[in-house]
Amino acid sequence: MPTIHLTTFIAAPVDVVFDLSRHIGLHKESMADYKEEAVAGTRNGLIENTETVTWKAKHLFKNRFLRVKISEMKRPEMFTDEQLEGDFKMMKHEHHFKQCENGTILIDLFKYESPYGILGKWFNDLYLTKYLSQLLEQRNKTIKEFAESDKWKKLLIK
Repeated sequence: MPTIHLTTFIAAPVDVVFDLSRHIGLHKESMADYKEEAVAGTRNGLIENTETVTWKAKHLFKNRFLRVKISEMKRPEMFTDEQLEGDFKMMKHEHHFKQCENGTILIDLFKYESPYGILGKWFNDLYLTKYLSQLLEQRNKTIKEFAESDKWKKLLIK
């Protein structure tokens, strides 16, 4: 089972990074190139523990749907989302947040399993792991951009 492990330093408080990481609108903005939108479940604001969201996006030349549930949350240290329905055989994304002296270390552990046995494994090795890593890096770049500027205040302070 492939696991993508990313570590991103963000010069912002852990609470801000934690909330930006679970903000539906910011996720949507980070995936704008793929026309990603929340079509069911929690569709705006901050997703909370046990809530679900269904995403619609265009990936690999096809509109795809992914329904995930927040299966665990410990504010502000971590949360996990897991696929309930979608193209993966299994998908689990752990988000970990570590406060450090001058900011936050964001750690993503993205585990997934593709269908189709050996063909799925071959596709993972040749293409999918790199593609998914780039999506996660783009998402983290957007979180970092908002957290390290005043942009986060428009999303989180009401």
